[in-house]
Amino acid sequence: MAHGVRGEACLVGLPCACANLRRAARAVTQLYDEGLRGSGLRTTQFTLLQVLAITRRITQGRLGDLLSLDSTTLTRTLRPLVGKGWVRSAAGKDRRERLYQLTPAGRRELERARPAWARAQERLRKVLGDTSFERLQSALLEVAEAARRA
Repeated sequence: MAHGVRGEACLVGLPCACANLRRAARAVTQLYDEGLRGSGLRTTQFTLLQVLAITRRITQGRLGDLLSLDSTTLTRTLRPLVGKGWVRSAAGKDRRERLYQLTPAGRRELERARPAWARAQERLRKVLGDTSFERLQSALLEVAEAARRA
C-alpha cells in the first residue's frame, strides 16, 4: 500500500514522475487523437508533420532527437506518411543516413488537419484554464530538457 491508500486509488497518485507523466501523456494523446479522428491522422503523425514543416529537411537521427523517439518508433511512424506521399525520404551523405522532408501533399494534409488539432488544443486549454495551460507547457519543456541532461 502506498501512503496508506488502498486498491486502485493508489495507482492514481503513484510517487513516480515517469508513471504520472506517461499516464498524463496517454490521456492527452487520447484527447488529441479523438479530435483528429476525422482527419485520418494520429497525434504522433500530426506532430511529426508539424516538425517537418518547420525543419524543412532533416536527418532521421536529428528528427528522433527532437521528438525524443527511438529509431524503431520513428521509422514505424514515418512509414505510412512516406507511403501516402506526405513525406519524402532521400539518402543522406552516406548509405546509413536518411533525410526526410514534407511534400506539398503533406503540407496540404497538415493544413487540413490543423483546425481539428486547434480544437483539441482549445478543449485542453479550456479545462485547465489559460494560466495552468501555459504553466504546463513551460513545465513540460523544462522536464524534457532536464531528462536529456540527466
